[in-house]
Amino acid sequence: MPQTQPRQLVSTKYSKERYAHPFYLPAPHSARQPINGQTRMTDWSKLQLGLIPPIRNSGVMKLDDLIGADGVKEIEQVGEIRFHALGDSGVGQATEAESIAEEMATDFKPGAGGMNPAFLFHLGDVIYGPGKADHYVDRFYRPYRHYPGKTIAIPGNHDGEEKSSADSPSLKDFIANFCATKAAVPPQAASSGIYRESMTQPGAYWMLDAPFVRIVGLYSNRLENPGYLEGISGGKEDTSQIDWLTKTLATISKSKDKKALVIATHHPPYSQSGHSGSTEMSKSIDDACTAAGVVPDLFLSGHAHNYQCYTRHLGGKQVPYIVAGTGGMPPQKVAPATGQPVSGIEGVTYDSAVASYGYLFVTLSQKQLKTEFWQLGQEHTVAFHTVTVDLTTHLVE
Repeated sequence: MPQTQPRQLVSTKYSKERYAHPFYLPAPHSARQPINGQTRMTDWSKLQLGLIPPIRNSGVMKLDDLIGADGVKEIEQVGEIRFHALGDSGVGQATEAESIAEEMATDFKPGAGGMNPAFLFHLGDVIYGPGKADHYVDRFYRPYRHYPGKTIAIPGNHDGEEKSSADSPSLKDFIANFCATKAAVPPQAASSGIYRESMTQPGAYWMLDAPFVRIVGLYSNRLENPGYLEGISGGKEDTSQIDWLTKTLATISKSKDKKALVIATHHPPYSQSGHSGSTEMSKSIDDACTAAGVVPDLFLSGHAHNYQCYTRHLGGKQVPYIVAGTGGMPPQKVAPATGQPVSGIEGVTYDSAVASYGYLFVTLSQKQLKTEFWQLGQEHTVAFHTVTVDLTTHLVE
């Protein structure tokens, strides 16, 4: 029987006709034949970005504005601040989101004062689907109706998408519910007998100044993947958020009041499942941090519907990067964590992961940062994963 001669492989130089993904090519960007003037998907993706809405009050809010001066004094007297965090909740009838909210509510005790969580930090995708204005009551106000704490948020890609004309302009309903000029119970909530006021954040991105911590929340725009800090305005790239971030971090670095720094985006810098990490977004944040001479103590994200924890070895610090898109969307399968370095990413280990509903409980004092991931149904017996950082040595304990 004659032997079959091996076929010669032919390199595809121009793939627009060959693949639905027009840049499915082995060649580096610089060697590719341009398609419509572009050589990579990133170039095309950036043209699809949405607006970055303007901010008020330089984008800064104080915890006093959120929970009142007496509430802040209670936290200062305790010597630590606690808060919840999760993302990706507002889908369907929000049944799972309500179960998680009910479980978080058990962390509150009426007489506990400063020991109670200061707020819930929603990491984006508050509302999925078209007609967001009509869904806020059933996918946010109703599932959180028994949660005693205030809620702050950054928008996710689904908050910014425009699936129908009712959602235009991008982020209008997020702004109406989280960035109102005056707090009030929305008519939708009131007509259902739900008392929860709209929030008065200064914008879709902001800095919260609180005892023991500053939190910088950023809008990573409306694409499914990847995330970007840039936007599009009048057909041109809008770098206002990046400019604000650089200026804000520079101000933080000069402050004599040293506190832990938490940075958050909806899209994760690193992810092994559900959605990939966002390299360019991460670089924009790194550049701003480098220019200011600061390193975050914790990085929070959602978007992937699971829990993932990484440790980044950066500038002599060990920085936890945590994904907690666990607030209500069906969990996405996630690769087992190995504790080993992530392939192709320098200085990052993949330390823990689980496909689960749940939430983060974050505790910060002057000397220590601790995160606990609680799976839905664990009923406060054993946290799935705990990370503790010594804020003096900046090492994970």
